[in-house]
Amino acid sequence: MSQFRDKVVIVTGAASGIGRALSEELARRGASVTLADINPSPVEEAAETITKAGHKAETFVLDVSDYDAVGKMVADTVARYGHLDYLFNNAGIAVGGEVRDCSIDDFRNVINVNLFGVVNGVAAAYSLMVKQGYGHIINTASLEGLIPFPATVSYVASKYGVVGLSNALRIEGVDLGVKVSVVCPGYIKTPIFQTSKMIKIDREKMLKSLPERFGITSEACAQIILRGVQRNKAIIVVTGFAKVLWALQRISPAVIRWMMRRDLRKSRKEMRIED
Repeated sequence: MSQFRDKVVIVTGAASGIGRALSEELARRGASVTLADINPSPVEEAAETITKAGHKAETFVLDVSDYDAVGKMVADTVARYGHLDYLFNNAGIAVGGEVRDCSIDDFRNVINVNLFGVVNGVAAAYSLMVKQGYGHIINTASLEGLIPFPATVSYVASKYGVVGLSNALRIEGVDLGVKVSVVCPGYIKTPIFQTSKMIKIDREKMLKSLPERFGITSEACAQIILRGVQRNKAIIVVTGFAKVLWALQRISPAVIRWMMRRDLRKSRKEMRIED
């Protein structure tokens, strides 16, 4: 029997990409899933796909940077089911571009969604799970929460924050019955690369530069994440290439910085749009 059967689950950022794939797979495994997303039509369509397949899904239109809205979502879910088993803080956005070209609003937008979106989810659900004596919070970070990628500095900052938050909270929660995991995917083939704001970067050239042979689908990513959740892994790194880079980062951070600088120089020549 699936570990997720008859469990109550919330997934944020559920309208597309990893969030949608997680929602569909969790529902297929027997969970009652609340799909939360800021985009009403896509999240309703995602939930409809699940219910048409005979599984349980509900929706909540949500801006994760709004704590009151996140708190209401969690409270409504608990009022409906009596408890909450899993919270996947998955919503995220990105801005591509060097810091010299980014505004303070670019930083605020990314950090409000990626970091405070997770903080809000934790603040709304963690104490509840402590009172229950059980629960599992899974926060989506990125390989960029483990390795300092240039040209996405606001994203890197937010994801490093998510990794640190998750690792520290895991220590607090372990003796209180609450599990915490952080997911660090490498290249996953999701719409974020097509929809993210790009500043002085040629999007078409950037898309062509993506390491397709090292990437996997959202569906494959969801399978790996849920396997890691079942094993209560602290850090769930997704894709083999991401694991290699993370290992190299731990062995020699200087080598990773050299590689990142080399790639940045190349991208400046090939992809940067000058005034």
